[in-house]
Amino acid sequence: MYDRTGAATADRRYHLNIHRHNPFHNIPAVRSSFACVILLLFSIHCFAGIRLPQADGSSLELNAPAKRLVTLSPHLAELVFAAGAGNKLIATVEYSEYPQAAAKLPRVGDAFRIDIERVLALSPDLVIAWDSGNPHQAIKQIVSLGIPVWSIEIRQPGEIAEVIQAIGDASGQIQAAGLAAANFQRRLNQLSKRYASRQVLDYFYQVDAKPLYTINGKHLISQGLRLCGGHNIFSALPGLAFQVTYESVIVANPAALFAPSQNNEPNPLALWWEWPGMQAVKRGALFLLPADKISRATPRFLDALELACRELDHLREERINDKSPD
Repeated sequence: MYDRTGAATADRRYHLNIHRHNPFHNIPAVRSSFACVILLLFSIHCFAGIRLPQADGSSLELNAPAKRLVTLSPHLAELVFAAGAGNKLIATVEYSEYPQAAAKLPRVGDAFRIDIERVLALSPDLVIAWDSGNPHQAIKQIVSLGIPVWSIEIRQPGEIAEVIQAIGDASGQIQAAGLAAANFQRRLNQLSKRYASRQVLDYFYQVDAKPLYTINGKHLISQGLRLCGGHNIFSALPGLAFQVTYESVIVANPAALFAPSQNNEPNPLALWWEWPGMQAVKRGALFLLPADKISRATPRFLDALELACRELDHLREERINDKSPD
């Protein structure tokens, strides 16, 4: 299903990319020196030594906030707007359609094929790259041309808030980004608290049907569904994303099936109706999530995650009611 449009293919890459070390676990974005902290008490901002954590564990330092940004993935463009820095974004890649303002920006290729000459002609002072999605050779070439490149990777839901704040640091939009990051973290905390004591339900997450692809427990989506009390039946397998057999899913017999879905496309879970003995099929627990939300590490990821949590909770209620005496 994902290969029918370029946008869908880009979203599929979020599921199939390679797991890498993520520095947002332990390297905060540093936007000021001690002197700046003192000045902040008087509402005066200082931007000495802006330090941004790179996906490889190193850091990128900026002497001043960036004024001309280029993003190399649709979710990165969305994050820049979420941080309040959309007016500094001068170009992005194909399929960056949200928010609407992003759809009007010049293109420098797509996430997997970068037009280096176009990037150079735009004279950005910061390029934000998707570490596991963009071709590393293209990134090296951009760096060799003297353009700062900040490579980002997100593996935990809470890191979305951290990246938003870091983009605010990088662009000088500290206050706006701080508010957006705090709002996201508040929603995430509420969701985690709401479902903290829920019964754990096994699920299968289908990335693609032919061939049948899924994700392991380290994927962002699995980490999100874990907050709802969901357990990925392939959680412990190596590799962030991989091919499995239909038989292995049938034998595992999960309580629910999930899949990302595009508007106006056939139901990607329809094939599972051929196995009516599966408990998920018996109960109709075949849940579709909006692909552009669940597949992208942006604030809208929470919209899809909240939907998934509600579906699992309704399923729990049905299971309890079935066991209740008449």
